[in-house]
Amino acid sequence: MVSYKQLCARCKKNMVLIVGRSQFPLCYDCQKSELSGKISDPKMKKLFNVPEDFYRQSSFLRSIKSGYLRFGKLSDKQIEAFKNTVERLKNPPVEPQQH
Repeated sequence: MVSYKQLCARCKKNMVLIVGRSQFPLCYDCQKSELSGKISDPKMKKLFNVPEDFYRQSSFLRSIKSGYLRFGKLSDKQIEAFKNTVERLKNPPVEPQQH
């Protein structure tokens, strides 16, 4: 898949990694206020309790959390995809070195 960097659409200062062409580029600093809502459900609180650096790296994780804060629920597939992405960020796949 093609990935490239583009300026943030709000602040026009930070570069954002874009994967695919339909993505709206928002940097972590601009989206941070959307992610600071209060989560009352203990299961969701535990799910979203990941290091801040993961949210900084992955716009996907930020979009899932902002979707939960906006709508108050997530589908089972969204929860599973969130967990898989966090796991990949914790344990990045090791690429074999080529000589």
